[in-house]
Amino acid sequence: MGSVPVQDTGRRVPIVWGNVPQRNKNFTGRTKQLADLRRRITSDDLDITAVLPHALQGMGGVGKTQLAVEYAHQFQTDYDLVWWVGAEQPVMIRSALAALAPQLRLTEGGPLRTEDAVALVLDALRRGEPYRRWLLVFDNAESPELIRPLIPHGPGHVIVTSRDRGWLGQVDAIEVDVFDRAESTQFLQRRVPGITPNDAYELADALGDLPLALEQAGALQFETGMAAQEYLQLFREASGRLLAESQPTDYPTSVAAVWSLSMNRLQEQSQFALRLLRRCAFFGPEPISLEMLDRGRYILDSDFGTEMQDRLAVSRAIREIGRYALARIDSSARTLQVHRLVQIAIRNELPDEDQQKIRNEVHQLLIAADPGEPEVPSNWPQLGQLLPHIVPSDVYRSTLPPARRLIETIVRYLNYSGDLSNGLVEADRALRCWIADSGPDDPDVLVLQGVKANILWALGRYGEAYELRRPTLEAITRVLGPNHEETLLILNGHGADLRARGEFSEAWRLDEDSLARHRTVFGDEGRPTLRAANNLAVDYGLIGSYARALETNEHNLADQRAVAGGDDIWVIHSMSAVARDRRQAGRYLEARQLAEQAYLLHRDLVQRRELAADHPLVLLAAKDLSVARRKAGDFTGALTLAREVYDRYTKAPQFGSEHPDSLAAAISLGNAQRVAADPLEATERIEKTIRRFHDVLGPEHPFTHGCALNLALVYRQLDRVKEAEKLLTDALTGLRARLGAHHHYTLTCVANLATVRAVLGFTDEALAMGEQTLIEFRELLGPDHPHTLVCAANVALDLTTLGRSDEGTALAEDTMRRYRRVLGEEHPDVRAGLNRERLDFDFEPPAL
Repeated sequence: MGSVPVQDTGRRVPIVWGNVPQRNKNFTGRTKQLADLRRRITSDDLDITAVLPHALQGMGGVGKTQLAVEYAHQFQTDYDLVWWVGAEQPVMIRSALAALAPQLRLTEGGPLRTEDAVALVLDALRRGEPYRRWLLVFDNAESPELIRPLIPHGPGHVIVTSRDRGWLGQVDAIEVDVFDRAESTQFLQRRVPGITPNDAYELADALGDLPLALEQAGALQFETGMAAQEYLQLFREASGRLLAESQPTDYPTSVAAVWSLSMNRLQEQSQFALRLLRRCAFFGPEPISLEMLDRGRYILDSDFGTEMQDRLAVSRAIREIGRYALARIDSSARTLQVHRLVQIAIRNELPDEDQQKIRNEVHQLLIAADPGEPEVPSNWPQLGQLLPHIVPSDVYRSTLPPARRLIETIVRYLNYSGDLSNGLVEADRALRCWIADSGPDDPDVLVLQGVKANILWALGRYGEAYELRRPTLEAITRVLGPNHEETLLILNGHGADLRARGEFSEAWRLDEDSLARHRTVFGDEGRPTLRAANNLAVDYGLIGSYARALETNEHNLADQRAVAGGDDIWVIHSMSAVARDRRQAGRYLEARQLAEQAYLLHRDLVQRRELAADHPLVLLAAKDLSVARRKAGDFTGALTLAREVYDRYTKAPQFGSEHPDSLAAAISLGNAQRVAADPLEATERIEKTIRRFHDVLGPEHPFTHGCALNLALVYRQLDRVKEAEKLLTDALTGLRARLGAHHHYTLTCVANLATVRAVLGFTDEALAMGEQTLIEFRELLGPDHPHTLVCAANVALDLTTLGRSDEGTALAEDTMRRYRRVLGEEHPDVRAGLNRERLDFDFEPPAL
């Protein structure tokens, strides 16, 4: 139980103690609110004769009364008189105040009329005679204008509890909200002996952390021995009946009765306010945008829609709803929020026919609020406001095309914003309904399956994505045609599936055809076309055509800027892609410079809360920057960032240690540890990661074989040369089988194997391998690519070892002249080459 230190004045109890409810032995939490109330009250100057009351305002059942009771008991020794006044009606207040007259010795002359007694009591309290230290609590007060004439002024303290928001602007008020989750679980664990933390959490969630509902549920479980899961099952099946049962001993009515009474009073004041509240009951229990409700005057062809056209009536209705605390009104955010139990109570009172009518209107409001374009971050806040209302409103069950477009937009938004797990949940929920209603070949079903495949792919579940997308692509091609917009979107995703399977050439051929069709359908600068161009650039990189990859992505970056401007996330992502292509093309220093810029821009998006810190694009940019730093010679900066990135990947819920992107980050970290002279830790990390790549991508995936190159490097550093040779020999066999003899990855493996053969003393064999590889590198990458230069430097060493010193010297001088021009005099590889050391090729799994 939360507590605030009590100031002991030496008195044990007040002289007058009237009508104060018994202290709640299960009182829990509220430490902050109690401390806040105490601070405000004790800051009053007791000599001032017009101290403002202190109000505790909030919805029914939130615990305002219990908070006031706890305050009265906890700080009773500070008062000579504590008097509790039931304030539901002015007549009750007068009676309670009149009953105080004898305690103030005002009736010694005989009985008084109520009005005379009230006047004398208020005057005595104002004068502080016979007691200066008094506390009056007006519990469950109505509107301020009805109560204020009966509130005494003087040296004492007044606490008012009320649902009416009108108190907030007139007195010193504290808004009392539901428990936070920790308070809820703590309360239930005290109230229900033996309840598990998980059950307490689940029960608190179902009841929206409302203290009265938690007490009611706890009492029923305690008194009947009902298990928490049994209560939850009953709540799901018959919430209305359950909320009416087991009235708590410390509260005069059940949860259901609290809301029923408030709604009856609202109906008496404003029929329109009740109708508005009923619509809110079919949204979720999260904030509802008033702007979204306001659209009803334009789109709802009903009496309610007509009523919404009267802006003054709408304002009055919202004020009345707030007056009875049936909703939480946030004027600054322009939202209205109805507690889930209030929503249940409202829905339970409506006939099925009325429920369906209102639900349909809510669907129309949600549909009208859909901004579309889920890939545009400026639309994400609005889509985020819609998301909590999708399930409670049942809009995902609708068969109306606009409703289904809304669900598709929401799921795409979750994918683009990086909320992958929730995106998968929303997609599966809708697909179950849609397939049952419309069949597996319905276009809406096929479109949403394509979006689901995107999410599965982003989650690293490549096999599942492929198995879902391939038949979906076949079906949607048959149903909508090969060049329909939705067909092309799924086709674009299928290219990613092929890349994930290691079928790089097949993906390249598919994506070249796909991009041409995208340009015909979406235009050269349509967003889907730009995404298709980005994917084709990835293909070019994976087949080793780095110049074409760079050219494609530089053109794409210009188009992205023309479409969206400089600080758009897709522009920044495109900058990262260009930086990666420059690195792969061997332009390490330029790549590092652009990668630093792109990463800073990504971090700026995180600081502006446009992207989450663990968004896939942010983490990818950070990983690429770490690699770019290492390639540019900043081994220390690379290692520091590589450690941070790997940690962030493995801790992010949508990634974890087994996600392919996390494995790529682990390889990057291992490579950084290797060049930072930590071969033992690098060996352990790379060994473990290769085993995981073997399980996640398969033993014959090019990335699995490629990572063996890195392990061979650290084995050679540790003089485990024969093991390095076997690794490279096996990897070479696999790479030739999957990618062919002339692929960049294959040639890199051959060059590393040549170094191992040289170390083992087979220099003539190493030279033959190196010379042939150098010819192919020059043709594939150009004469100044660092990989070409690494190969040339090693060939020069082998030439010299075999006695062909003139050739070796000439090749070495030409190579180092080029190397210094490309990377600068201080690059570690340049210095190593000048020292006539053998140079290495490592492998970085690129983004797919």
